[in-house]
Amino acid sequence: MKICRSMIAGLQHGKSMQWQIEERCSIEDTHPDFCTGQRMVSIQKGRLYRAKGYHITIWCNVSGYQGQLQQDFQWSIYKPSAPELELKIIGTHDQFSPYAVYDQRVISREIYIERLQGDSILLHLTDLKDQDAGEYQCYTPNTDSKYWGTYSAKMNLSVIPDTLSATMKMRSLSRDQGDSLELTCEVSTATTIHTHLSVAWYIFKKEGDGTAQKIISLSRDFVLLPGPSYQQRFSSGDVRLDKTGSKEYKLSIANIQPSDQGEVYCEGVEWVQDPDETWKDIARKQTDRISLTVRSLDQPTYIPPLFTESHMQLFLSTNHEQTTEGSALVFHCNGTTTEKSLSVTWWRIEKNGDPPLFIASLDQDGTLKIGHSYFERSVNGELRLEKLGPSIFTLTIYKSSATQDTGLYRCEVAELSKGKSWSQEIATKVEPLGLNLNAELSSRKPNVKLYEDFELFCIVSGNSITSQVPVSITWQFKDSSGMTGYQQVVKVTAGGNVEWGSFAPHLSLQKKAKITKSSSVSQLLIHSATWQDAGMYRCEIEIWENSGPARSSAMAPHAVIPSNPIEIKVIPPESKLITYTSEKSLDVFSNEDITIDCKIISLTKKNSTLEITWYFLPLYPKNAAPLMILRTSYDHISEYGEAFNSPRQKSKFHSKKISNHLYQLLILSADNDVPGKYYCEVNEWIWVIDAGWHSLGKMGSGQTTVYFKLSENKPHIERTNHSITTTENEDGTLKCILKSPIQPTYRFLVSWFKKSEHFAAATLGEIMSNGSVWYSNVNTARRSQPHSPSVGNFCLKLQDVEMASAGLFFCQVEEWQAPNSTAPIQHESVPTNSSQICSPHSLYRFLLFYPPVLFLILVGVFLMLYFRRKHVPKEKVALEQNMISGEELTVWLAQSHFEPSGKNDK
Repeated sequence: MKICRSMIAGLQHGKSMQWQIEERCSIEDTHPDFCTGQRMVSIQKGRLYRAKGYHITIWCNVSGYQGQLQQDFQWSIYKPSAPELELKIIGTHDQFSPYAVYDQRVISREIYIERLQGDSILLHLTDLKDQDAGEYQCYTPNTDSKYWGTYSAKMNLSVIPDTLSATMKMRSLSRDQGDSLELTCEVSTATTIHTHLSVAWYIFKKEGDGTAQKIISLSRDFVLLPGPSYQQRFSSGDVRLDKTGSKEYKLSIANIQPSDQGEVYCEGVEWVQDPDETWKDIARKQTDRISLTVRSLDQPTYIPPLFTESHMQLFLSTNHEQTTEGSALVFHCNGTTTEKSLSVTWWRIEKNGDPPLFIASLDQDGTLKIGHSYFERSVNGELRLEKLGPSIFTLTIYKSSATQDTGLYRCEVAELSKGKSWSQEIATKVEPLGLNLNAELSSRKPNVKLYEDFELFCIVSGNSITSQVPVSITWQFKDSSGMTGYQQVVKVTAGGNVEWGSFAPHLSLQKKAKITKSSSVSQLLIHSATWQDAGMYRCEIEIWENSGPARSSAMAPHAVIPSNPIEIKVIPPESKLITYTSEKSLDVFSNEDITIDCKIISLTKKNSTLEITWYFLPLYPKNAAPLMILRTSYDHISEYGEAFNSPRQKSKFHSKKISNHLYQLLILSADNDVPGKYYCEVNEWIWVIDAGWHSLGKMGSGQTTVYFKLSENKPHIERTNHSITTTENEDGTLKCILKSPIQPTYRFLVSWFKKSEHFAAATLGEIMSNGSVWYSNVNTARRSQPHSPSVGNFCLKLQDVEMASAGLFFCQVEEWQAPNSTAPIQHESVPTNSSQICSPHSLYRFLLFYPPVLFLILVGVFLMLYFRRKHVPKEKVALEQNMISGEELTVWLAQSHFEPSGKNDK
């Protein structure tokens, strides 16, 4: 045997091939490259979402075929307006004729097929249109000796509007070497489906190879990626990209160089995730190009001075014409002379018209003088004057202040030997720290499904402070109970260190959380959310400031800005539990076993655990409440309902699991108490880490109605109404006489019931065919004794009757056929006093063998009754026995009314 493998094409050009199917074939094949298998046509998985106006591709391949190595393909479409009509688009074989509407587009190669290899192709649509939406079919004509397998495959394509936009307001700008550059690009989309955006900055240099160079980009996953030429400057912090608003992206380049000169533009790309979980760019937009000119310090551009003398010109510039508190201000004062004996003096012009404020001066001999208002700041290392060349001077003010350092600055350069001087002025504005600064917390989905990932974004906006001063970001969490305040989850310090809080150790220990941070955006990603992750989240921005060059490593907190809170709710997955709800009925005979099914069509999760509860609903009355029979919990513990908790019922009803989709209720030896409706209730449970068991939902099944059918040999009970009267403390006997003979293969059960005026019928006792007797309680066993002195003769003896003994008595006889029995069943008498009194033959033996004893007892009883009647009137008890016919019932009943008389003193 040998192995034949077919490969399918990737999603686009240049992607590696993937193994699709493995087939085995005989080594005796006529061609070594052929192998016999089942033909399979595969197509790119849909549904695909693509933007109108762009170039798209769809791949298709065939495997498991015989015949020629180069297979033919043809594409067609079924449009939503006519889903049954096939419109042919393009094919690889010469005889293929496209539908008329596609003919011109095929001729102009707006639509064409690219063959990747003999059995794999790409369909190209270079200018996607609205009418291109629909269901695409890739078909391969048969080249095999017989038809076997699939010859076509389909997928859906949706065409969405192109709503992506990218704009930038500036047209051209110029900067001096060493200056800073800030550009803002607005990128947004109004697409209704879920997409991601990426933003990149490029520069096109005329002296280059004709291609644009990437400066830096922010990927769709919020990862910053510098271009190859800017990697080192990105690592040093000179090149930054920050998201400053919902659609604003700012490029910052510090210490700009002549090599940065060129045409700068911004590009936004919109991405969508395909069904195969790969990301595809569906739209891209570029802004207009901005011409950037960088003036070299060796060849400064002329700026007219306030006044000039002789031949020297003076140029004054600053690194920040507008900045925020805490950043450093650097002023460059450059002259065009090579004269070495120059001095410089720096002034700040007050807005209120006061005299200029002296900052500092540096004489031609290097003598430094500090103004009174700046002396303390100079001592603290916050002020520095430097002479970088014969006529190049700098003033640096560290840790700038909005109140002290905003204003107009003047540089005066003097050549004292010749009595000449030059000056130039420049304005700068220092904004208070935190002015219009806010932190905004956002989430794509506040309702997170159990075990689903979610991410939070903390965006700092308002001004450019975050790109100029150190910033730390702290993520905080407050659980849903509200018992505690916000606790630290994780913190990214201004130095870039990650510090996990003690409140949520499971996030770091289980590697559930991932945090990223740029100057203005921080992302917190939580993997596999559980109930423990539900609650309120917020981020806290802490602004730090440098303390100057003398203490460059020291930083102090300046401002703390909390964000808005966001509540994350972790919701269980939507229940997909479905049970079989059709109803049915069963007819059962006495002593027959019953099986009732509980069928489950679908579950939410394959590994979920089920709790099965069986219920019984009586047929009468109509508004009867269901009674729980048996429940098997998710941890396999069985629990019987209150009405089915007796040993007899427990041995009769059993629940059985056949599979995870089929459970059964077993009812053994059915009798007349089984008629009714039966159904199950299924409760689906899953185990949640750190939270225990959780119910996903419950659903009831259809009802199975059970009817009890009587045997054709019905027992007949004597239906005579009569009453029994006796006095208190005496005995009374009730009779239940079966007129029809009991069959040899049948068994019986006789039950006695009593119904008082204000109480429901209660069971007194039972006597079974084997002679055993059951009593409802100890008191009943002492006062009432059921027994059977002879076949078909059932009695209930009431001992020491009292007023409370009065009532209506029922006799119930149940009869069923013994399974697999051929021998007659003997009905033996229970040896009790009541049975002897009730039986004529036993009385005869009693009188024959014990006449003296009986005589003395009768005399004693006569004397006692005589004296009692003289003092206490006899109180009669009327006992009415009513035998009911029950031809239409499952059991036959007899009734007796029993009323004992009370005693009164004369």
